[in-house]
This record gives sequence, structure tokens and C-alpha cells, in this order.
Amino acid sequence: MAVPHGPAGVGQARHRMREQLRSHGVSDSVVDDAVLILSELLSNACRHGRPLGWQTETGDGDVRAAWRVDRTGGLTVEVTDGGGPTRPIPATPSVTARGGRGLNIISALAQEWGVRDDAPGEVTVWVLVDGGRGSHGARGSGRPAGMTGLPGTPKATVVPGLEGLDFSGAFDDAFDDAG
Repeated sequence: MAVPHGPAGVGQARHRMREQLRSHGVSDSVVDDAVLILSELLSNACRHGRPLGWQTETGDGDVRAAWRVDRTGGLTVEVTDGGGPTRPIPATPSVTARGGRGLNIISALAQEWGVRDDAPGEVTVWVLVDGGRGSHGARGSGRPAGMTGLPGTPKATVVPGLEGLDFSGAFDDAFDDAG
């Protein structure tokens, strides 16, 4: 999916991913993790990367977002941009910093992730969200107790009177305006 380099397309990409993954039977907890990861990757691409084709006059000002579920149920999320001045690495932000936590969030949710150089002028950050068949590696276990996510993580506490409510898309509209 081509996504405009900037906040405008992030909400659209999240909605499309959520719809497609749910229609393919991916569990809600994995969909939620994948949507958050996609948001972080797209935000990083817009903040730190260049649009694809930036070095030519034919550059369209987009980045690419892709996701796929393999035969074993493994879900991979990828975002490709035109590269930037630095390589993506997790930061160590101060407690009061307004940003810098995205790759740490991804590290906590993902089984694994990495960066690859594709065609000249293209950099892809890829994330394996779920290894399929309920497996998960050393990552994914770094989540706080009580958080839902990959199979095997503890369930969230249910608030009496709110059983069965689905808030998974509750904030999508709020982010659509801001990206």
C-alpha cells in the first residue's frame, strides 16, 4: 500500500490492515499489536526517513506499507521509505522525552524485527509480529503483566459491567486527524 509521506495516510493504513487481517481470521490481540506496530513504523518513516524516489524528479512522496500472513500463520509487517541520515535503532529516551520509544515498543511486541536495504535508495524495516501456530520467541515476553498480545501472555483484567465490549478501534478516529 502506498502511504503519503506524512501523517495523512497513517489512519487509512491502520484501517485497511485491521480489516484485512480480521477478514483472514487473525486474532484480535495480534491485529491490535500489528496495527500499533504499523503506526510506529509509519510514524518513524515520516519523521526520520525520506519519501521513496526523493532523489529523482519522479519521487511520489510516498512510503510503502505491507503485511502478509504466511502458511503457518506468521504475520510480517513492513514499511519501506527512501532512507534517512541514520539507521533505525532503539533509543533510550529520558522519562520526560516526548518521543523515542517507538522501536522499544516494537521490540516488546515483536518476535523479531530488522532493517534491510532493498533497491538503491530504499530501506525496509520489517517486523515478525507472530511466529504462527501460537509460537513466540524471547521478545513478546517483555510486555508488562496483564497486557494482552501474543498467545501465552496474561489476559487483561475485565472490569465488571464492561465484559464483551470491544475497544480495539476506539482511538482510530482520533488518530485519523492527527495521523
